[in-house]
Amino acid sequence: MVCNALTLSSILLSSLLLIVYKSSLDEERAGTWLGWSKWSAKARAKRGSNGFHHFITSHLRFGNTARMPSAKDRASSSELSAAPSDFEVVLPDEKPTKKDRKRKSAKLEEHESEQPVPKKRKQGKDKKDAADEDSKRDTPKRKRSRVKLQAEFVEEPQVTTPKPEKKSAKRKEKTEKAEIKVEAVEDIPAPPIAGDWKAVRDAKLQAKKEQAAKLRREAEAAAQAEGVDVKPKAKKSKSQPTAKAASDGSDVEAEGDITTTAAKPKRKRKTKEEKEAEAMPLVERTLGHALHIGAHVSAAGGVHQAIDNALHIGGNSFALFLKSQRKWANPPLKPEHSTLFHAACSTHNYSAASHVLPHGSYLVNLAHSDPARKTQAYDSFLDDLQRCESLGIRLYNFHPGNTAGGDRPTAIASLASHINAAHAATKDVTLLLETMAGSTSSNTLGGAGFADLRDTIALVTDKSRVGVCLDTCHVFAAGHDLRTPAAFEATMATFDEVVGAKYIKALHLNDSKAPLGSHRDLHANIGTGFLGLRAFHSIVNHAPFAGLPLVLETPCDVPDSDPEKAAKGQTKEDRGIWAREIKLLESLVGMDVESEEFVRMERELKDKGLESREKHFEQFERKKAVGEKKARKVEGGKKGRGRGEESEDGSDA
Repeated sequence: MVCNALTLSSILLSSLLLIVYKSSLDEERAGTWLGWSKWSAKARAKRGSNGFHHFITSHLRFGNTARMPSAKDRASSSELSAAPSDFEVVLPDEKPTKKDRKRKSAKLEEHESEQPVPKKRKQGKDKKDAADEDSKRDTPKRKRSRVKLQAEFVEEPQVTTPKPEKKSAKRKEKTEKAEIKVEAVEDIPAPPIAGDWKAVRDAKLQAKKEQAAKLRREAEAAAQAEGVDVKPKAKKSKSQPTAKAASDGSDVEAEGDITTTAAKPKRKRKTKEEKEAEAMPLVERTLGHALHIGAHVSAAGGVHQAIDNALHIGGNSFALFLKSQRKWANPPLKPEHSTLFHAACSTHNYSAASHVLPHGSYLVNLAHSDPARKTQAYDSFLDDLQRCESLGIRLYNFHPGNTAGGDRPTAIASLASHINAAHAATKDVTLLLETMAGSTSSNTLGGAGFADLRDTIALVTDKSRVGVCLDTCHVFAAGHDLRTPAAFEATMATFDEVVGAKYIKALHLNDSKAPLGSHRDLHANIGTGFLGLRAFHSIVNHAPFAGLPLVLETPCDVPDSDPEKAAKGQTKEDRGIWAREIKLLESLVGMDVESEEFVRMERELKDKGLESREKHFEQFERKKAVGEKKARKVEGGKKGRGRGEESEDGSDA
């Protein structure tokens, strides 16, 4: 019996231990082991006796396995602290039915609808109100944020307590500047912390304006105290002021500099009366005159504009560029421009066939030794000739080109072959070779001696469509004198003998800044250069030149009327110079060179160009002396080599 009692006692004790062990495991899974954790004790004290029940309800009623509560679990448990106690706990081994889940979900939704909605941080349009509400809570963290925000907009300098160590002069100067800035910043009102960004920007700009004004006043006061008139130097700031600030010329400080932004002067628009006055001719055109004198005018806006510009200066002929002379690619001639050109010529009695002299592009060199460059030049050349045919123009002037390092006969042959090709591609345009200022030893064709022109024309098949444009400045610089009647007649006789006077189809009338034989292409106004007025008296009274287009290429740029622009070397075009020169040349026809009027005009023009002539003559003499010195040196070297050879042979011993 005793054994049975012991056996029964051991069984009961084992059962009791199993129950205690199981309960301990359940408590551990529920978050309580050995009397709950620190959080469990606080939670129970806060929620009351139902805390554990609601924790188990929130975690086990959906069949979740027991685990330690997280921050989210604690929040959920806090929200359900006031939940009704009729919720049933569903253990993991029980499977709730669909009806139970539906009923419990409905109860949970009903309970949640009764609970107050927790406040969330407002976003979007209510962000401003939320910021205002939050700013009322003046916590240490918010104080630090506010100070940081103020520093971002005001950029307050950090004032540090100076160390007792010795400072250099440069460091002392920096410290004084920092102290001045601190004093200026103290008066700046703090910008709003939150609100419209435009208000913040305006407050920041206004603060900078006030600080700049204060610094400027202090600088002026200090200068007055010392008796020195010193103005702060305006420095260009990287940050540009707003359009409004720039328009009224206000002072704005940026990056520590005082910037004075001056109002940009507006360009005054020309009135209708001013435009009409500019379009009016400067002088009346002399109709029916034996000479057709004009100038090289602008064709900006279309070739038809050249006719208005020729009328403006009273010219009976004119030259122009049919396209840009400084680039290869150009747009085609517009049909409406061609129509307007023909109509204007008819209206104003200009003969496109005999009074208009287009000038070729400066880029074109038909004598080039490179095949690709020659092809490019010829294409541009032919395009100009096709434009001439569209406009009814029969004369076309161009530069012969240069050898580009090749030999002279080959270059002349290339030039002539391209002229023949252009004749074959067009119908009736006459090509005029312009005389040049180069020497026979230079690469430029068409210079001294007229031999290049002769050799080129000799190779042209259709000689009726080739001619010469005689440039007075170029001929004189190349070494052919025109200054006296005798010298002029001698030069014309030489040309007639070498080339043929019949090939002269047009003239460029230019005086020369450089002396005779200088080989420099420097145009001067009529009568002011080394040619002088007597040379042009001989030209305009030469009978074979009557009816030919005589085109001025003299400079017409004068210093700008604005003193500031003139001081910088800026010039403007004065087309009145051409108008006066046209009338001057027309008046020379039949005038006696011994008359008082001619002598007075000749003297006045000489005096006008005296300074320029002296300057260029000095340059010419200096260059000539250098050339002669080099020639003597080369000649002396040749003689020395000759004597050396003789002494080696022993013949001179």
